[in-house]
Amino acid sequence: MFKKIIKVTNFSLQEKTVERYMKEVRDIEAAGVSRRDLFKMGLTAGVGGLAAIGGRNFLPNLAEAATTGIISPPCTKPWSEPLPIPGTAVSVANFAGPLGDKGQCSEPHNIYNPGKGPIGDYENFTEARSEEHQRWDELGGFAACTKYELMAKEIDWNFYSSAEYPAFNSKVWTYVDMNPNSKGEFATGVLRLKAQYGSPVLMRMYNGLPKEGRDTQGFGISQCSPHLHNAHNPPESDGGPMRFFDSGKWWDYWYPNVRAGFASTHKTGTIRTDAANPKGLWCPGDWKETQSTLWFHDHRMDFTASNVYKGLASFYTLFSKDINLDTDDETTGLRLPSGQYDIPLLFTDKVLDQTGQMFFDSFNIEGIIGDQQTVNFKIKPYLTVERRKYRFRFLDGGPSRFIELSLSSTNTKVPTTMTRIANCGNLLPKAQVVSSIRLGVAERADVIIDFSKYNPGDVIYLENRLEQLNGKGPTGKILASSTKTQLLKFIVSTATTLPVDNSATLATLQTQVMVPFPDRTKNPIKIKRKFDFGTSNGAWVVNGKFFSPNLISAYPIEGSQEEWTLTSPGGWAHPVHIHHEEFQITSRNGKAPTALDDLSRKDVVRIGDAAQGTTGTTSITFNMQFRDWYGDYPMHCHNVVHEDHAMMIRFKIVPPTDPNAGK
Repeated sequence: MFKKIIKVTNFSLQEKTVERYMKEVRDIEAAGVSRRDLFKMGLTAGVGGLAAIGGRNFLPNLAEAATTGIISPPCTKPWSEPLPIPGTAVSVANFAGPLGDKGQCSEPHNIYNPGKGPIGDYENFTEARSEEHQRWDELGGFAACTKYELMAKEIDWNFYSSAEYPAFNSKVWTYVDMNPNSKGEFATGVLRLKAQYGSPVLMRMYNGLPKEGRDTQGFGISQCSPHLHNAHNPPESDGGPMRFFDSGKWWDYWYPNVRAGFASTHKTGTIRTDAANPKGLWCPGDWKETQSTLWFHDHRMDFTASNVYKGLASFYTLFSKDINLDTDDETTGLRLPSGQYDIPLLFTDKVLDQTGQMFFDSFNIEGIIGDQQTVNFKIKPYLTVERRKYRFRFLDGGPSRFIELSLSSTNTKVPTTMTRIANCGNLLPKAQVVSSIRLGVAERADVIIDFSKYNPGDVIYLENRLEQLNGKGPTGKILASSTKTQLLKFIVSTATTLPVDNSATLATLQTQVMVPFPDRTKNPIKIKRKFDFGTSNGAWVVNGKFFSPNLISAYPIEGSQEEWTLTSPGGWAHPVHIHHEEFQITSRNGKAPTALDDLSRKDVVRIGDAAQGTTGTTSITFNMQFRDWYGDYPMHCHNVVHEDHAMMIRFKIVPPTDPNAGK
């Protein structure tokens, strides 16, 4: 088989058509060889692009379309289809199969009759999990859970306007809700799962991806490990890189929806007071660790980039009605825009062939930069908005592109600013008026846009004007506004009367305290660690080592706080993500942080070139706590192409009695 692959790859791109190159890359993937195997076989030749045997003449990478010209079919009919709004998953009173349990369920199979809604024919799914849920009984067990049934499934999806390309149906892997809403509709595409603190979620995830041997477009693998990004979860439900399971199996993911510190530093809980509750509202853990916008995506080791690129990404929005904060009701708490006026936006970019099928360049270990940017899986959609305030949840889904979002308008009399209320998964201490927002891969930002300032019929564009030419990272240059930079078109309703808007005024949001920084001074730092993100032998390393599934790089003690410093030599940009808990930045390049990006709790931080503006970051230091759960979690670059090519480590949280404690 190896001889066959070498023969297939021994060609120069300059001598062949783009279509031929795409076919040959897909042939290699179809042969069933992983990218690690390709790397070991010498089919890569250094960071900066894949090389053919005998030389580095594979330039240009197809997925670096910014420098190679248009590869995907052009979008000549923009703004002709509405923005897909993520459908909210529907909870069920009970699972159709075995009841959830602390460990493996007592029944071995989950058998369904064929033909259930859009899911299709399926039966005899076997339970994959073997690990027990930590603190299951303590937090209420099965009876306390809100229950969901989702399936990772292959569907047909047209990224373009169907009016322009009616026959374009790419094979997309996505999460599908297995239960219909009140209209009889099954949510698919980019989903949304709504959760509340104090109500644990048990999400049964079925792997209904194509079995081995079926066409998978030449990339991706039919194994999955859904990771709830930024959640404070035990490792057995975190969706780590090695906890993947096969097609035909299911796994119960238990999300306790409890704030950090509940079993360690804040065992007696904390109280939040506000005008409506002067005596305060109590919650387990530290209320200042409250989160809001999370997302879940596949995290299968070595295939995160291809599986997420293929569509396995959706939203998990966490509300805090228990302390009257972010309540999912604009008449209570912080009174943030809610219901139909709270809209998640997933930004990803793609390369598509001339039939509309997604293409993934497995030879590119630098980073995938597509020439078609999508919003909720659509190229240049539109959204008709009412003349009132909306909450938008921005998420950079990558796989490798950094973005800087801003507004432009046909009405030049209205300032094109946004009110930012959240950074990553957290509400800011105070809302801030901003003209643009930069996001690395996996970073999030919640903003409020007030369309009541505009006239009926006005048009506003949401744009990405950050220049990025390749997978190395952004240049930092802000491009001029153009049709190329425009991602989403807002059309203000022509209704002349203003609709009801019960959400708080922008002035109120800019003056009131939302979520202040937690007080971490009572948990002294005893251990300091350093991690360098660099390159070695043409791939990506942390502290000079490739990721190994058998290696634990650090053993923090449960309940402790440590100081971590991340460094990058420059020349590249890395959005670094740490699972388990959020951290608080104390210095960037040796100086106290001042940028809004750094003034909140974080789970992703940008280091390297153009981390902020055109300025690079060679060193960043932060404090991180390791509370409530035991077990292993990863830290990795969230340019997921870098992650899959070994830029990842694992740490393991242990009790103080463990022989490795603190090592």
